[in-house]
Amino acid sequence: MNGHGTASKSITYSSTRGCPTQKSISFRSAVMRGLAHDRGLFIPDSLPTVSPKELESWRGLNYADLATEVIGKFVKEDEVPRDVLAGIVKKSCAAFRSDEVTPLVKVDGHYVLELFHGPTFAFKDVALQMLGNFFEYFLSTGSNGGRLAVLGATSGDTGSAAIYGLRGKKGVDCIILFPNGRVSEIQERQMTTVPDDNIHCVAVDGTFDDCQDIVKASFADKEFRDHVKLGAVNSINWCRVLAQTTYYFWSYLRVTDLEKDVKEVNFSVPTGNFGDILAGYYSKRMGLPVGDLIVATNENDILHRFFTKGEYHREGINKTISPSMDICVSSNFERYLYHLAGDDPSQLASWMSSFESTGKLTVSGELLNKAQSDFKSAKANTDNTLETIKTYHAKDDYMLCPHSAVGVSAVDQLDTKNSATVCLATAHFAKFGDACSMAVTPLPEIPKELSQLWSMETRSSNCPNDAKVVQGFMKRVIEERMEKHKKRDERKKFVKNLVLVSAAVGVVAVVVSAIRRR
Repeated sequence: MNGHGTASKSITYSSTRGCPTQKSISFRSAVMRGLAHDRGLFIPDSLPTVSPKELESWRGLNYADLATEVIGKFVKEDEVPRDVLAGIVKKSCAAFRSDEVTPLVKVDGHYVLELFHGPTFAFKDVALQMLGNFFEYFLSTGSNGGRLAVLGATSGDTGSAAIYGLRGKKGVDCIILFPNGRVSEIQERQMTTVPDDNIHCVAVDGTFDDCQDIVKASFADKEFRDHVKLGAVNSINWCRVLAQTTYYFWSYLRVTDLEKDVKEVNFSVPTGNFGDILAGYYSKRMGLPVGDLIVATNENDILHRFFTKGEYHREGINKTISPSMDICVSSNFERYLYHLAGDDPSQLASWMSSFESTGKLTVSGELLNKAQSDFKSAKANTDNTLETIKTYHAKDDYMLCPHSAVGVSAVDQLDTKNSATVCLATAHFAKFGDACSMAVTPLPEIPKELSQLWSMETRSSNCPNDAKVVQGFMKRVIEERMEKHKKRDERKKFVKNLVLVSAAVGVVAVVVSAIRRR
């Protein structure tokens, strides 16, 4: 991945696994496909650069205008007209409760980037509001014959953010799989209280990784994929990673507004599926002055073990108080491994094949040194997490959710707590009230948007941990909804024609009456 592309042409994308039919595809195609047909992930064929002068010229922009500039480095007029792109981004940002979209606050000598001001109070709203609006634009301009079935797996926050980004979108069915009993009750209610008939929530008897495996198996099934016109909403979709780069640029500019002597900004990121911190990695490669990128994990520490010992070894999942990070295989990590392999798809494919058969991938020597130069890491267990929540509330009257506390704990462990460091606060504490109440009692008042969920009706379905059963469920609910909408449209057409006929009869009657009066 080198070169800067041409000024007028959008960046193209290819699969990490090198299939010839999955090379140099458009942004539109990468977004609509989600996962490459060879089971690889789409990565940009070149990375645009942002010069110090250009970055400085963005300092006075609001969030939506800045995000349009960043995304516009990848997506040019040949893909999405600039005014349409600006409209998509502006509409996405309008869904947030804060005018700044992702406000930055200083706490205990470092900064916290609050990514929880969107509709579902989690960081994934930033990307999924944009992805939903890109889907809507692409479907309305010829993609997929106007139809898309989005299949996603969630460990908690992706599901509700995807649902709020896609609810009511014309031509879209959204099917979200979540591990039964392994998401917080409020996360489940955020998903299952949405009444729109294009939303289908499915509790799977298994773990998040089981849900994710069902998604991957469904994308690998060509007959099913083509039949339902399958699309992806998880962070395997490049659009999500691209959208998330915007708040790295935003927060860098806000820190350096306030800290004139800071030249590089460090980021500590609570990490499960690796998409959020990957956006920081790409931002740094584009030219954003980033210092340390800190991978912060809970007890499910496959990434921490990789960056400290070179061992990406799959283990069983520990159920923790930060459930959105209870992941033992990080889907987005394949994108980073591709770059670690020197952008060599054959090496990457060999690694992934070996990992998928043995559950182990090990690097050492120069490769491990390179990985450790790209990322630092730390692990926070439940005790670390609760102590961090308790301390920040007692000292600073600031509430962290368990995931955000993992990121703050990592900064403490690595001794990088200073005014050049930003910890990403990935969710509002109220989404994890049971966990937070283990550290703080009583809890501060929770937002009304969340408290009212308890009085709303819920609806969901259950499926076993079986890809074929889930696929059969998807086919059935999509066909039922299409048939219902077809009948509704026929009724509307009949009523419209009836009104036209009645109006015509009325006109004729008036004319006849007038003739008779003569």
